[in-house]
Amino acid sequence: MQIILLSGGSGKRLWPLSNEIRSKQFIKIFETAKGRESMLQRVLRQIYKISRQSKITISTSKIQEKLLRKYVGNDVDISVEPCRRNTFPAISLTAAYLRDIKKVNLNEPIIICPVDSYVEDNFFAEFENLVDLVGTANLILMGISPTYPSEKYGYIIPATNDKVSNVLEFKEKPDLQTAKKYIQNGGLWNGGIFACKLSYILEKSREVLKSDSYVELLENYS
Repeated sequence: MQIILLSGGSGKRLWPLSNEIRSKQFIKIFETAKGRESMLQRVLRQIYKISRQSKITISTSKIQEKLLRKYVGNDVDISVEPCRRNTFPAISLTAAYLRDIKKVNLNEPIIICPVDSYVEDNFFAEFENLVDLVGTANLILMGISPTYPSEKYGYIIPATNDKVSNVLEFKEKPDLQTAKKYIQNGGLWNGGIFACKLSYILEKSREVLKSDSYVELLENYS
């Protein structure tokens, strides 16, 4: 299992505490027995607590590369975006990096997850269940049961109430009343956690970006 952690955000939600270089995932805001830790440190600790064998690659922007390396050392691979081009290009570049640079097998299960998830340890334990489902569909998503009708999340509307279901439709960030209706219809928060084979990401990269080559994507990223 390969895990791609997306860590390229600009930190605007906690501005001015966070900024372009020192984004929110680097700020040490969580108290632990060993002192304060950042979102990035917390997530890495939680993943390794569940599975020390997890192979992690962090996708980040060039402006944050040095700070990120300071936090994680050389134990974690980093895929660097020359500039910010949002989520899908970042995932595509990292997938090409895994195949072309790290020589990861095309059939390897990939988990894609934001680096700033504030969750309990058992959240990451579910990654193994996602991996077990890879191959039953092209793309597996982890839906999150809503605790309130949020306007800040997209929603997944499942076809059934079963633990594993096909997706009926996706809904983008709604207003409050619409969010309530989604929840009444079994809607789940879309937290941006996906699982698939490495080959599927590269296939979509060829389809959408017209390339799945790491060198080509890097050269034409802007």
